[in-house]
Amino acid sequence: MNHTLNANLESILSLSISDERKSLLQELIDYIKSKREKGQPIRLNFICTHNSRRSQLAQIWAQTAADYFEIPAFCYSGGVEVTACNERTIRSLERSGFIISKHGHSNPIYFILQDKDTRPIIVFSKLYDDVINPHGIFATIMNCSHADENCPFIPGAEARIPVRYEDPKEFDDTDLESTKYDERSQQIGSEMFYVFSRV
Repeated sequence: MNHTLNANLESILSLSISDERKSLLQELIDYIKSKREKGQPIRLNFICTHNSRRSQLAQIWAQTAADYFEIPAFCYSGGVEVTACNERTIRSLERSGFIISKHGHSNPIYFILQDKDTRPIIVFSKLYDDVINPHGIFATIMNCSHADENCPFIPGAEARIPVRYEDPKEFDDTDLESTKYDERSQQIGSEMFYVFSRV
């Protein structure tokens, strides 16, 4: 993990998580623990409507936390509509210290690295059942109310776990844009590190 990301991680780990949120996260902790104890693959698919903000942040922070604690989890993300990974999300991740390269234009593929020598986390906007996502024996983690309420059935998922986050989109093109994206990223990061620290 590079120096900037490691420094930001210290502040993320210092964030407090309410008992209410810890209770909500327990189902995800229990799922990961169960898979690990049985020696089964840990596959997590984070889902929100456009797969452009919250689900991307959750995928990246969950994979980073899993790698940090050396837990063999595979983290994915998807949506119910294809748009593009929002550039504000990418800029927030860069401010956190991730190393990012962009490939393509209308719906770019981003390679997100924790350090120059680590394997990339590949993100782009896609449907939850995209060919690169798991199609059986995985948990789906619903990150927004719209997707959770309008996508009642995810084929192949053996668990469906709601872990909703407020959308930073409402602050787009305002003076608070960067602050609110960073706050959401840090909240998701702190909760994903909490989850994997409990496994």
